Amino acid sequence: MTDFAKVQFLGATGTVTGSKFLVEAFNKKILIDCGMFQGLKALRELNWDDLPIDVKAIDVVLLTHGHLDHVGYLPRLVKQGFTGKIIGTPPTLAIAEIILKDSAKIHEEEAEKANKEKYTKHNPALPFYTIKEAKKTIQLFSVEMENKWIKLNNNISYRFQYNGHIIGATFIELDINGKRFVFSGDIGRTNDLLLDDPKKPEWADFLFIESTYGNKLHQDDDVDYMLSQLIKDTVHKKGNLIIPSFAVERLQTLMYILWRLYKKNKIPNIPIFIDSPMGNNVLNVFKRFSKWHKLSDSAYRAMCNHVNIIQSYKETWETIDDKRSKIIIAGSGMVTGGRVLTYLQQLIDEPSTTVLLVGYQAEGTRGRQLQDGAYEIKFFGKYYSVKATVKSIENLSAHADQQGLLNWMSAIKNIPENVYLIHGEPTALNALRVKIKDTYHWNVSIPKLHDIKKMIL
Repeated sequence: MTDFAKVQFLGATGTVTGSKFLVEAFNKKILIDCGMFQGLKALRELNWDDLPIDVKAIDVVLLTHGHLDHVGYLPRLVKQGFTGKIIGTPPTLAIAEIILKDSAKIHEEEAEKANKEKYTKHNPALPFYTIKEAKKTIQLFSVEMENKWIKLNNNISYRFQYNGHIIGATFIELDINGKRFVFSGDIGRTNDLLLDDPKKPEWADFLFIESTYGNKLHQDDDVDYMLSQLIKDTVHKKGNLIIPSFAVERLQTLMYILWRLYKKNKIPNIPIFIDSPMGNNVLNVFKRFSKWHKLSDSAYRAMCNHVNIIQSYKETWETIDDKRSKIIIAGSGMVTGGRVLTYLQQLIDEPSTTVLLVGYQAEGTRGRQLQDGAYEIKFFGKYYSVKATVKSIENLSAHADQQGLLNWMSAIKNIPENVYLIHGEPTALNALRVKIKDTYHWNVSIPKLHDIKKMIL
């Protein structure tokens, strides 16, 4: 009898969010990542559907890293009956715990606000999951080390391999009956300020690779110069520089850059406010797992001392009322929720305000709308005029660009039986498909949501 493995694509197909891939072989069901869909309403609505699989039969979840689009569906999985282990590296599980608790808190607060102010058609509006459900999920977390093969049974082993991108992030190698399945997760960049270069896979019979920037090369921007000019302009306009930021990695990178610019006398001593409870908790993860990043203890302490870390919602309003020119870094990075909305609600209609976007803005998010020049954006049930200047620095992205993705594949010694492109929008997927075919002459497929692929072992 021929042995098969089956892979079902349950997310991150034709979009950059909702990563979930179910691998079935030798009586094991393994879920690689368990992320939320973000962005377009049609995608977000998918989050509310139960998965079209027997969730109770899943044996284990393996996490590439802790971002919401890779872990944010976990409490719903548990609600649908999953009781197995959720496995990741120590920093990944620390990040995932922070993100799930913070996300649950936001879900509860937004549902409460929507019900109170009646700007939702749902009666009542319900949180996607609760803090109690997040805590129940976290009890299933189980740590494994990087760069170590772990057996699931006699035919299946897995290994986490360092991948840059954010602290704790890995790609996952599954060895199934001698065939190597490689799930890239999100691939980081070389020469990152805080993280080491990603490792590269050396063998892949079946490769599942992200394509976020599959159609782009990061511009060779002088980030220091661009930031210093924006800050000087903000001071000149007596305004505010608002930076919506991802709490993991991007916020810490920005803190480091701003501290370094000040130390080099390239920017004035402008007040910097960090308003991201989750980001503050992530700073503690950097402190706990110093071997996973490049920051020295002294640099870490100095950059933390250079900023004002906001602890309460009361301080958020005090910061808004503060008439000084200032830099405000607040979550979320794609302007989908979080504290940044409170600042934008008050300040986005002022010409002296600058909004700086510093990461990938998924289709359908407010960040993408601002990037595309929207004259108004909607949140909390109302429209707000955009009179602020909107700028972007793509070179702060934590994702490899097209050349970085091709380089990441360059150490693979064999010819993969198939390469599956995931975690990208259609234009990026197609551009990377063509580039891989032209560069490596490999078979490349672009799966659709819920596709099932069979692989002969």
